[in-house]
Amino acid sequence: MKKRLVVLGAGTAGTMVVNRLRPLLPAQDWDITVVDRDDEHRYQPGYLFLPFGTYTEKQVTRPRHTVLADGVDFMIGDVDVIHPETNVVALMDGRVLTYEYLVIASGTSPRPDQTPGMLGEQWRRSIFDFYTYDGAVALREALKGFDHGRLVVHITDMPIKCPVAPLEFTFLAEAWLREHGLRDRVELVFVTPLPGAFTKPIASARLGSMLEERKIVLEADFLLEHIDAETKTLVSYDEREVPFDLLVTVPLNMGADFVARSGLGDELNYVPVDKHTLLSTAHDTIFAVGDACDIPASKAGSVAHFSVEIFADNFLQHIAGQPMTGSFDGHTNCFIESGDHKGLLIDFNYDTEPLPGKFPLPVIGPMDLLKETRANHLGKLAFRWIYWNVLLPGRPMPLPSHMSMLGKSTDDLSKNEE
Repeated sequence: MKKRLVVLGAGTAGTMVVNRLRPLLPAQDWDITVVDRDDEHRYQPGYLFLPFGTYTEKQVTRPRHTVLADGVDFMIGDVDVIHPETNVVALMDGRVLTYEYLVIASGTSPRPDQTPGMLGEQWRRSIFDFYTYDGAVALREALKGFDHGRLVVHITDMPIKCPVAPLEFTFLAEAWLREHGLRDRVELVFVTPLPGAFTKPIASARLGSMLEERKIVLEADFLLEHIDAETKTLVSYDEREVPFDLLVTVPLNMGADFVARSGLGDELNYVPVDKHTLLSTAHDTIFAVGDACDIPASKAGSVAHFSVEIFADNFLQHIAGQPMTGSFDGHTNCFIESGDHKGLLIDFNYDTEPLPGKFPLPVIGPMDLLKETRANHLGKLAFRWIYWNVLLPGRPMPLPSHMSMLGKSTDDLSKNEE
């Protein structure tokens, strides 16, 4: 009798999982089923560019079924609840799936409903997000009519999907305003719950100096309590106020509600897993990958990619009753758009923060770490092709899954430790 692997979520991580495992699991022995609520796969890094007209809607959307490997069963439906004690997934429409092994790849989503005053009369009028397809498209229209006032870019709380994206939007907005002759008519403010511009000290110092160079006000340690929609004001728990004319916010990010209904998540609906193997800490037939799990790494596509590469071999060992020998180190690799056709690149993991240097090869590069270059910008744009044609299909990338210290300078790290 065939065994079944069920994957919940056909986004970046879920698609890579099934595409990597389908050739490795004999079709006569294993069925692979992936479930998602619709047939639209979005290239989410492209949401950053939609408001500025760099990408079109067609460039960030493809049917999910066209990027799944042959031999993978694709089901459209909403998950109601998982019953891990009986290895059953129940869908909202009454359908039931049994499994031998389950992979939760349901991602994370912005939840404006979790912040008082955010999802109200000003939503998509003076308050916008760009972490959703609809939000990014609506923001594009709003920017066309914005020619003066106070533009505030805001992060509600961490963790969030792609933690550098709010900074990227801020830098791109500043460049866009200059390009349209509006910069001197707009005050730009970056509001964050972090003590600085980013989570890691060296990168935070570099990115913070870039905000200062561009005359962008940094409002740090700002923990949002509510939004006063009538006065258009952000209000923190310590009663600080940040007024806005146009607010671009990153709402609280949370995992899927069915994770909570199934008793499998933490307070933000992320599945607790072993950070090296992605195996559930509660059930040895369940893994959680990508943004759906609670590993202390960035919720970014590169993390999904590097971790899934290690997960695939581990999964084969696990189903064979063998110890999993692969260990994910939290490797994260992110381009950071900085405007004016330039960008930065950061490369780090659980233990080592972003450092300056060359990537992927010492001296040669060709990419510079923590330095604005045109090559990094071109790398960011090229990634869209790589995403559709290499990463999603599960083809090998000439990059190691584990972070390498080759080409990195530790001088700043030793100074930071002092």
